[in-house]
Amino acid sequence: MLTTVETRSVSPVFVGRADELGALNDALARAAAPTAGPVGEPQALLLGGEAGVGKTRLLEEFAAGACARGAVVAVGGCVEIGADGLPFAPFSTALRALRQKLPAEFAAAAAGQEEELARLLPELCDAAPLPGTGGRNGEEATARLFELTARLLEAIAAERTVVLALEDLHWADASTRHLLSYLFRTLRHGRLVVLASYRADDVHRRHPLRPLLAELDRLRTVRRVELGRFTRDEVGRQMAGILAAEPEPKLVDDIFERSDGNAFFVEELAVASHGGSCANLTDSLRDLLLVRVEELPEDAQRVARIVAEGGSTVEYDLLAEVAGLSEDDLIDALRAAVGANILIPSPGGDGYRFRHSLVREAVGDDLLPGERSRINRRFAAALEADPSLVAADQRATRLASYWYHAHDAAKALPAVLNASVEARRRHAYAEQLRLLERAMEIWDEVPDDVCLRLRPVDYTEVYPPCGCDPETTPLRYLDLMAEAAVAGRLCGERERALKITKRALRLLEEEPDPDALRAAWFWVQRSRLVQTLARGDGWKELATAQDLVRGHPPSVVHAEVLAMVAGWSMLHEPGPEAFAAAEQAVEYARMVGARDIELTARLTLGGLMVDAGDIDAGFTELYDVREQVLASGSVGPVGRAYINLPSVLEGVGRSREAVELLDEGIGLAQRYGLLESEHWMWANHSESLYALGRWQEAAASARRAGLSAKPRGGACLRLAHLALARGDIAEAARRLADARKHFGTHDPMPQNSLPEHRVAIGVAAGEGRILDARAELAQAVAAGFPPGTQRYGWPLLLAAATAEADARALPVAGPGRTETLHLIRTTAKALPAPVPVWQAYELWVRAELLRAENRATPDDWLAALTAVAPLERPYDLARVRHRLAESLLTANAAAGSGAADRDRAAELLRQAGTVAEHLGARPLAEAVAQLAQRARLSLTGVDPTEPLDPAEALGLTSRERDVLRLVTAGRTNRQIAEELFIAPKTASVHVSNILGKLGVAGRGEAAALAHRLQLFRAP
Repeated sequence: MLTTVETRSVSPVFVGRADELGALNDALARAAAPTAGPVGEPQALLLGGEAGVGKTRLLEEFAAGACARGAVVAVGGCVEIGADGLPFAPFSTALRALRQKLPAEFAAAAAGQEEELARLLPELCDAAPLPGTGGRNGEEATARLFELTARLLEAIAAERTVVLALEDLHWADASTRHLLSYLFRTLRHGRLVVLASYRADDVHRRHPLRPLLAELDRLRTVRRVELGRFTRDEVGRQMAGILAAEPEPKLVDDIFERSDGNAFFVEELAVASHGGSCANLTDSLRDLLLVRVEELPEDAQRVARIVAEGGSTVEYDLLAEVAGLSEDDLIDALRAAVGANILIPSPGGDGYRFRHSLVREAVGDDLLPGERSRINRRFAAALEADPSLVAADQRATRLASYWYHAHDAAKALPAVLNASVEARRRHAYAEQLRLLERAMEIWDEVPDDVCLRLRPVDYTEVYPPCGCDPETTPLRYLDLMAEAAVAGRLCGERERALKITKRALRLLEEEPDPDALRAAWFWVQRSRLVQTLARGDGWKELATAQDLVRGHPPSVVHAEVLAMVAGWSMLHEPGPEAFAAAEQAVEYARMVGARDIELTARLTLGGLMVDAGDIDAGFTELYDVREQVLASGSVGPVGRAYINLPSVLEGVGRSREAVELLDEGIGLAQRYGLLESEHWMWANHSESLYALGRWQEAAASARRAGLSAKPRGGACLRLAHLALARGDIAEAARRLADARKHFGTHDPMPQNSLPEHRVAIGVAAGEGRILDARAELAQAVAAGFPPGTQRYGWPLLLAAATAEADARALPVAGPGRTETLHLIRTTAKALPAPVPVWQAYELWVRAELLRAENRATPDDWLAALTAVAPLERPYDLARVRHRLAESLLTANAAAGSGAADRDRAAELLRQAGTVAEHLGARPLAEAVAQLAQRARLSLTGVDPTEPLDPAEALGLTSRERDVLRLVTAGRTNRQIAEELFIAPKTASVHVSNILGKLGVAGRGEAAALAHRLQLFRAP
């Protein structure tokens, strides 16, 4: 008969945790608050603490309170089978609970997407097999699943407060971690609380959860709650609840000291002390956890050992098959284990699990090696004989794990391969990689007759057409390596994937008759991986693949190699060779029916046609591809179509058209879950919005382009351009440094390096470092401007010419100016200007060069203005208006002409100033205001009033004050005359008058007096 204390090792009183529970309840209130808006504000929390500290008890208390407030709580736990995690296990369990509790809401939210969501919840498609990827590649299919999951949760939580609790994140599979990270980053609507707990003491330096925690710590939307140990008073209250009486103070002191405030250890020690065994307990943690297990009847201990090896939860029917006990004996054994609080029924009521994972781990660690293998073999045999013993979404993975840990290679290999296919169909690529590596590990142990019966059960991208017939050709070790290489790339384990491709190529080299197409396929994989890992630009690998397929009949592999070569060349070395490769890729793809490769190659071809000057034909090709992509429903090329076409449009100055297409493309990317493509689109979106003068929107778009390195680099450049235009030089320098860090030095591309040089010139010029600006220009020119890079070349040359013109009065800029201006001119002459936007820039650069030589006339600036005005680029137009006004005023002062030019200049300055103020372009706004002040022009349409000036006390007029300011700055009479639009002789007269009024002998004394009297504030 069980004693009272045996049934109460858990205190009925919830002890402490007021702050932590308050944090959880606060998140629940925020999610459900009316102030969160009509669709709610999702809350994300991480609950960490050491094993046994009370995380589950806190979650139970919070869940009970949430239910009492009308919330729907769905709990899912990460499942451990041996050392393996089930793909998406906590999400599958939680979604299943949501479906049971809110069937109508769930059905409405999932309507039309059941096939995709069945990868998380197989019962959504009844007994049908999981669908394929629908034409999507691996990254896109995974992103699509994640996006649909987020939208499902937001829809379910639109009207009801929902709590999604995921326990034991330290056991989570990689796919679960990736999905959780996605939800924490993207959930925007819904009365939803997503809460995940993890065992903090398990997260060592190399634990796979550690990078995720670091990433989530950087998100302002995620709140971390750390659960500490109990104080001595709290231990006493916990013991009182367990023992149903106040414990002796000495016993409390003893247990507090030995448990160190760990709630679970307090429970075990309290129960042991009640039985009088506390003094005899060993200090070993494992012995402490095993002491009550060893007090169970033998059958109950046996059942506990079986459950410990079976996984986090073992179904009753499966346990009955494995235990080999009669039903009565099994129930008696389970009753004893449950009564002693060693085992508890699973939440679904169909199986059993350990009350605490620490006990399970201790029991499992106590198993003998032969005993462990025997238990796994019995589990595998029972499940193989009757697959219905476990849930459908767990069968393949659990069977593979059982056979593997039973050390039966002949049985394990087919099971592991089937589980890898299941994982891939669920887009659980990290688990697929782990399983394939396991298959490769045991391959040599498997008898030949077993391997000969295996067939390639799943294929990777364009690998199958490499000469094998899946109906007649046995599975090869190389096939496993191909699957593993792509699975590694898709799940982010690129180092492992790179090692696999290296081994595969070495094996191919050792074959007497190497398969060139297979080798080419592996070299293409290496090219992708090398670029992603910042090990190089990937060309060496692509060139090797190209050599391998040369001379072979057309194939899908051949078409892919050519398409990759064309795409690489377009970004790195555009020209005739890239054009030829793109044309050949299109031809080969059509011959072998590789539709997606054909469309991708045509996008490259269309962009190259525009870059080469065949603009109308190029856009016809690009728009035709877009229409075909939309009509076919093929998801693969969607991302590239809506990245390339708007980018090419921006490259010819059609910014508004580019923005409209990007708005459409971003919507499609979000619909299909194309995360990588979406972030490229946001970066391009920012560039086009900047050109259109929609700077606030441009900044917002740039900040959304943050998934991978290169889109982040592009976004940083966009933000650097904005910072320069707004006069924040330090911010521009920081953004430039970030961009260079994201782009790296391993894979230089003109589309990255030229804008980097352009920003660097602007930063150097803004800081007065004209020599550094020249050095950046020299580096850019030395690297060259390949065909199609005029969109980056003209803005760079304009930045360099403007920097020279602005620095023309600085003594340090004198030496080398002539050579620099000559370099800009000769480079500009060789740079194409095939469309109006770059023709306008050509005139603008010419005018700035003339300004640098003090030779610019109003006609030069008028020509630039006439070209820029139709372009719908308000910032560019404002800058040119400012320069034209300046030129008119200079010419007016030199010729002494009438008021017409001054009126015209005033209007140009008013227009430029209005745009500058609207955009927040501070340097331009200040330059406009200063020019108007020096020329004594009103920007408001009324006569300017003379501001009070401390110099008036010295008897200086307003004009003399302006002259003294320039004298203090070290200007000569000629420079003063140029800046104030007066004759040099007039400037000389003003200087003489100033010296007399100040009572000083020379310009140096006048400057010193002005500094001493603080007549002019430092800029």
